[in-house]
Amino acid sequence: MTTSVRVIPCLDVDAGRVVKGVNFENLRDAGDPVELARRYGQQGADELTFLDVTASSTNRETTYDVVRRTAEEVFIPLTVGGGVRHPDDVDRLLRAGADKVAVNTAAIADPQLISAIADRFGSQVLVLSVDARRVRDGVTTQSGYEVTTHGGKRGTGIDAVAWAIEAASRGAGEILLNSMDADGTYNGYDLPMFQAIRREVTIPLIASGGAHEPADFTSAAQAGADAVLAASVFHFGKLTINDVKDHMEQHGIEVRRTAASRV
Repeated sequence: MTTSVRVIPCLDVDAGRVVKGVNFENLRDAGDPVELARRYGQQGADELTFLDVTASSTNRETTYDVVRRTAEEVFIPLTVGGGVRHPDDVDRLLRAGADKVAVNTAAIADPQLISAIADRFGSQVLVLSVDARRVRDGVTTQSGYEVTTHGGKRGTGIDAVAWAIEAASRGAGEILLNSMDADGTYNGYDLPMFQAIRREVTIPLIASGGAHEPADFTSAAQAGADAVLAASVFHFGKLTINDVKDHMEQHGIEVRRTAASRV
C-alpha cells in the first residue's frame, strides 16, 4: 500500500454534546466534543470528523462554537458536516476552523451544490457524506444499494454507486460512506457495499458504520479504504487509536505514526 490509511474518530454532535446510538436511534450522551477531540489528538488520530446530527437552525451557532474551540485545542485536520446547504455555509465553517466540510442531504436535493463548493474552495475541502443501505420495500437499484436521508430513515431510490460516481465527477474530494444497516451494530463494516463503490471511483473513500474490533478496520483497509472511521468503540473505551493502528500495521498496512500513537 503506497499511502497511509487514516484512522478517524467521528463525533456525532447534538446541541453541543457527542451522542451515539444504533442506526441513528436511541441516542445516548458520549461526552464533551472538545474533550474527546483533545483525547483523540493525543492518542494519534489522523483526523477528526464532526457531524451535527440535528443541524437545526437553533443549534447552528453551537456547532460553530464547538468547531472554534476544537480548532484551538487540536491540531489535526477537522471535517465538519450537517446542515450545509450553501457555499456560504462552507465559508463560515472554514473560518471557524474546519479544514474540510461534509455535505449530504442538500447535495441530494441539488447536486449542483457539489460543483459550486468544489469550484469555490477546491475539491480538497469537500467530502460527500453518503448514508446508504441495502434496498428494501420493493425498491430496486442497479447496485442493490440506495442512498438514504434523515439518518437512514428515508430511502431516496437513488443508486448509491451511481451517486458516488456522479459526485466524483462533480468535484467531490472524497466520499464518507456510512452503512446505515451496520451503523452502531458492532457487526463490522459493510464490505460488499464498500467494494461496489470502490470499483467505480478513484477518489479517496472513508469506510464508516459497524466497526467493533481491530480486525474490522484492517479488513476495510484491505478492501481499499483510504481511511477508516468509527465512533462508539472509541468514545466508550473499547478501542484506542493505537489498538487499530497496531493491528493494521501487523497486517502490512501502512499507517501514520506520531509519538502519541506509539505509546
